[in-house]
Amino acid sequence: MKLTVEDLWRIKRPAGVSLAPDGTRAVCSLTTYAMRENKGTASLWLLSTGAGRPRLLTTCGEKDGQPMWAPEGSRIAFCAKREWQGKKDEEPQIYLIDADGGEARRLTQLATGASAIKWFPDGKRIAFISWVWPDLRGETAQARRHKQRKEDKVKAHRVEHATYRFWDHWLSDGRVPHLFVADLRGGCSDLFEATPYELVRADPDQHCYDISPDGRFVAFGFDPAEEKKLDDEFDIVELDLKSRRFRNLTPGAPYRDYHHPRYAPDGARLACLSSNVRASPVAPNEITLIDRRKGAIAVVSKGWDRGVEAPLRWSADASAVHCLAQDRARQHLFRFDLASRAPTTLAKGGMVTEFDLAGDAVAFIRDEMSHPPAVYARRGDGAERKAESFNDALLRRFQLGASEELSFRGWGGETVQMWLVFPPRFDPKKKYPLLHSIHGGPHAISADSWHFRWNNHVFAAQGYIVAGVNFHGSSSFGQEFIESIRHEFGKRELADIEAATALLTRRRYVDRKRVFASGGSYGGYLVAWMNGRVPQGRYRAYVCHAGCFDWVSMFADDSYPFFAKELGAWYWEDFGKVEAQNPRAAVKRMQTPTLVIHGALDYRVPDSQGLQYYNTLKAKKVPARLLHFPDENHWILKPQNSRLWYREFFAWLRRFDPASRGG
Repeated sequence: MKLTVEDLWRIKRPAGVSLAPDGTRAVCSLTTYAMRENKGTASLWLLSTGAGRPRLLTTCGEKDGQPMWAPEGSRIAFCAKREWQGKKDEEPQIYLIDADGGEARRLTQLATGASAIKWFPDGKRIAFISWVWPDLRGETAQARRHKQRKEDKVKAHRVEHATYRFWDHWLSDGRVPHLFVADLRGGCSDLFEATPYELVRADPDQHCYDISPDGRFVAFGFDPAEEKKLDDEFDIVELDLKSRRFRNLTPGAPYRDYHHPRYAPDGARLACLSSNVRASPVAPNEITLIDRRKGAIAVVSKGWDRGVEAPLRWSADASAVHCLAQDRARQHLFRFDLASRAPTTLAKGGMVTEFDLAGDAVAFIRDEMSHPPAVYARRGDGAERKAESFNDALLRRFQLGASEELSFRGWGGETVQMWLVFPPRFDPKKKYPLLHSIHGGPHAISADSWHFRWNNHVFAAQGYIVAGVNFHGSSSFGQEFIESIRHEFGKRELADIEAATALLTRRRYVDRKRVFASGGSYGGYLVAWMNGRVPQGRYRAYVCHAGCFDWVSMFADDSYPFFAKELGAWYWEDFGKVEAQNPRAAVKRMQTPTLVIHGALDYRVPDSQGLQYYNTLKAKKVPARLLHFPDENHWILKPQNSRLWYREFFAWLRRFDPASRGG
């Protein structure tokens, strides 16, 4: 049976894995989607890291998530919007539930909500994040302002600061993320109240702060600039909860962007991530140690040519730091030894996306090209095992095509990596159409991963051989490869994609007259770029999802401060340099039919980009179709919208496929 988009949305998705202190059990949040209801619901599940079966823990909520095991191992805290004592939560709140089951009870009742929870070591308090108005004092004043804003008939945005939108929401109501503490005996306190301190405004999570082992200190990333911008350098600031004094742990040289702190088990040091953004806007995250007593700062992973991802977790003896890092289109869990300054792989990807450590146990979530996300565990030196079977019965119904990883010569004869995914029951004696699925970023990857929005197996089930090229600029292949496209967007990437097309069309089972290209975000930029720079007829049709069409009007997006650094100039300083990297510069040569897709809530690539591209093609009488979602952002996240997306995608390709009816 072939995988369809409807089947794709039947797959359950685990997230938020947390281990019990003794390492014998884990808890995760599991989201299940319903196509008819057009939404998902999430519940908590208990998993055994040994041989036990998963057990459903919560059933009353719709979005039970972010579970965190209490230090004593008897309770679990989580965030949810539920009904409590006859009243529904308007914002997510913190709930507590016994690990052995029973009813959950609400801990917080804040008008501004709660998220990103983390237990204090004594198990009597929980830290969390809430977005508040910094000019107000106390919960009552915050609740009053929240009610006034909600009931106000005027919804206009009034801003003077540079960063006023992020991803799909506005940052214009004056609220900022503060760190709070909730006492299990009752009451909450705002640790940043009446201070200039706040957390990162770009979707802060539980990894952007940490609590010391003795519970006295809290460390967090802080932007010291008066006006907050996405490309600012952050410092690590520490708050003494006893004296209420703040101390900057990273003042002055070396000037770097510091973030995601993690205390060592003895509290003497902090590990964090830092990057030299003055040298490059795409500088890698590096493991950095801060001696809290001496103030010494050491970047310890300089010799490792890979960018490190949060969270950071110390080993029990403080000899190593555990982290995630990409390597050759995969993401592994690594143990970075501090004495030898060398990484060793603890859990291989696919894509390892989350992990937790407790005692001698590790639990993590991993997906692969041919398997959706699943929870795995290992205790001691034992073998890795799958800790759940949420999707096993469903997946056994499907026959997935084979995948192949290969390297080839791209731009300048340099080595480039690519994935191929073949249709089910692939027969090398037959001819198949070729579909490029071009990744975004650009500093991202076509990974050994299961992608729900751009699923290679759903594509391949339609009869396509799917190619995912990790062109120059892609991450996971070293910093030189990432940096290679700066100030020359489009050039090397196109050469790599064209080289892949030339290579694949020499294979006898690829039909060179049925070649298509699709891409999202930066991949959408590339298919628009290709339309004006590739000879007419080489590709039968394009699909451009949320693609950049014009770097000048892209100034309406939320990340415009990065443009001059990546493109090489502000457009008013060197228009020619910027225009040379613009798809619109080659509009006269655009002739290939294109499906343009965009979401109205996309602030990373505003929907005006898609509308400009579509209108341009229509004015030139190039076959074009627009699919516009008023309720989606940069991604298509609702089940029924996703189903329409795939249907339009395939219908467009079939329309221009000479082997299809009407083609």
